[in-house]
Amino acid sequence: MVRAGKARYIGASSMWAWQFSKALHLADRHGWTRFVTMQNHYNLLYREEEREMLPLCRDEGIGVIPWSPLARGRLTRPWDAETARKQTDEFGATLYRDDDAAIVSGVLDLARERGVAPAQVALAWLLRQPGVTAPIVGVTRLEQLADAVAAVDLRLDDDEAARLEALYQPHGVAGFV
Repeated sequence: MVRAGKARYIGASSMWAWQFSKALHLADRHGWTRFVTMQNHYNLLYREEEREMLPLCRDEGIGVIPWSPLARGRLTRPWDAETARKQTDEFGATLYRDDDAAIVSGVLDLARERGVAPAQVALAWLLRQPGVTAPIVGVTRLEQLADAVAAVDLRLDDDEAARLEALYQPHGVAGFV
């Protein structure tokens, strides 16, 4: 077990909200250090965490640090753009589907209107979500890092966010198999 005083985090790739709630309860019951963050899959293309996990984290004071905030790069370029990752990423192919293309188009349109990179729009949307502390971004080029940093200062208004959110179609839960 973890000794008192040490921060704990947990990833939600294979955990339901009820399981996380039980883990928090056990920590409290035994006087163990509580979890302080949750790493979960959350972005404009996959918002299923909004149903239970994000409300639980907000209620319990758990920071949320989403992984794949740019949907494995899909939110940064046209849906049909071919990349080496798209051609070889078998796991990524299970996460998103063709009807997500409308969301990507919405991100690209808003980015053009605002004069910013699509990654900035997608990250700015994520950062405005209650409970999200910081996304886990992976960068391979300096301009990707610059976009991630710039997203911190980009503020989407409520209408812009609603425009992006309205395009979402619920997904089956991914990662719990």
